Amino acid sequence: MRVLHVVTHHSPDNVFGGPTRVAVNLCRGLRARGDRASLLTIGEGFDGPLPEEVDGVPAKVFRARRLIPGFGFSGVTSPALLARAGSYVRSADILHLHLARDLVTFPVALRALAARRPVVLQTHGMIDPTRVPAARIADALGVKRVLRRADALLYLTEAERDGVAAVTGPDSLAPAHRLVNGVPAQQARPPRAGDPPTVLFAARLDPRKRPADFVAAMPTVLKEHPRARFVMAGADPDGMAPGLLAQAARLGVADALEYLGALDHADVLERMRRSDVYVLPSVYEPFAMSALEALSVGLPAVLTRSGGVSADVVEAGAGRAVPNGEEDDPAANGERLGRAVLELLEPEEHRRASEAAWRLIRDRFTLDTVVDRLRTLYTGILAGRNGGPGPGYRT
Repeated sequence: MRVLHVVTHHSPDNVFGGPTRVAVNLCRGLRARGDRASLLTIGEGFDGPLPEEVDGVPAKVFRARRLIPGFGFSGVTSPALLARAGSYVRSADILHLHLARDLVTFPVALRALAARRPVVLQTHGMIDPTRVPAARIADALGVKRVLRRADALLYLTEAERDGVAAVTGPDSLAPAHRLVNGVPAQQARPPRAGDPPTVLFAARLDPRKRPADFVAAMPTVLKEHPRARFVMAGADPDGMAPGLLAQAARLGVADALEYLGALDHADVLERMRRSDVYVLPSVYEPFAMSALEALSVGLPAVLTRSGGVSADVVEAGAGRAVPNGEEDDPAANGERLGRAVLELLEPEEHRRASEAAWRLIRDRFTLDTVVDRLRTLYTGILAGRNGGPGPGYRT
């Protein structure tokens, strides 16, 4: 089976985050089962030639061009990719589009529908009702049509599905199937050795991920663990790092904070293995890949209640979920986060939560399980197109 995954952006610092990591992971899982899965995207930030593979996955990566300044990833495209999109669409048995209102996945989706190719959409929380004029124009120009006419829509949470349905109208949405994110199974990290604890934030520095709340949690933890270390790792596209370091200085905790910048995937996993608690204060995070990766090595996590995986973490005893709090009140948010971290640093609770985190991924969120379900969907779509039974699951 020839499967083409199309995602908006790829860069050395993985600034686009979860959708690209999901696309790569799914391609790797499909290739391990004998499918010819590959990646189509645009690349930015590379010195020299663009890569021909991403983590072992064959990739067609085209040079990015910022066509509309000030629109972030929505304003980036590649005229060369769009010129060749038709040939890539026709060469695939299944087009799996990690869809956003952008100038990469959206036009490729339109080409795929025009060519009557099987289309699977995965929106990662990027398509929801909006009052932004440019997004509403995109909806009118064809996003709604894509969401209605695709063979399948994959959603992470009920809230995400409802948000997409609100864009199209619930009676006209493509057949919807829940597919959670999955990560490769990992060896559990070694038990704590009694060293000063390390608290980790590993995600893009973005206001929605609230790294300021992570910094604000430091004084609460340091009162009980004065030698604790706090590590931030992640791309900084909007230049937030200096302000976060200044915030730590104002709080009198700058010596306990280290910002590492963007790390590659292997280094992120290694940092997770060397940490004691993972903190991601994001609000409305559909299904955070970084949280899943932390849990996969047995690292307990502190999340907010609006995260897509938060309920699973709490139910399993693999961490804590705190109230979202107000965006403009990092002090109160930080205190709540800090208290949750302290709970997970208690030796017996830390041991239980670490084991629960590792088991949670093994039991529910391994990449193998997700890829098996995805292949069932793909084969059902192809069979349905050939007159057989349709997709094999819906949850």
